[in-house]
Amino acid sequence: MHRPQKVIAYIVRDGRLVVLRHADLAWDEAGFQVPAGTIRAGELPEDAVLREAREETGLDGLRIVRHLGVGEYDMRPYADAIHARHYFHLTTDHSDIPERWEAFEDNDGVGERIRFELYWIPLAKAHVISGGQAAFLGRIDAGPQPSRFDE
Repeated sequence: MHRPQKVIAYIVRDGRLVVLRHADLAWDEAGFQVPAGTIRAGELPEDAVLREAREETGLDGLRIVRHLGVGEYDMRPYADAIHARHYFHLTTDHSDIPERWEAFEDNDGVGERIRFELYWIPLAKAHVISGGQAAFLGRIDAGPQPSRFDE
């Protein structure tokens, strides 16, 4: 059984979360995700989450608000692996991020570039994130969130 170390980045600002989708894959292959990736050998999780978030969003000025914890995610039957996931709450000091944008990850020059479509969604609707990536969203203190019943 493979047990890779992963990072998950919740980039939050003004009660909204950055989500992405793999623009060149079908919805049923990847769904909505948040920036995430593998910790490299000798790399600290804190460094890995900032690197992965920057690579997948194209954003500079990212900073860690808080480490939210570590959890396991069983990838079977899709893959014979159990991920050890380090979850982080991040924010950005960037003030001019559009509502939607496109970014490209070059995979360290191996294979083809990956194209992402990125969006801001209300944190209260982040249950749409796939692959167990939403597991630690409840640990973010983003202040009062409007519910669908608020007018």
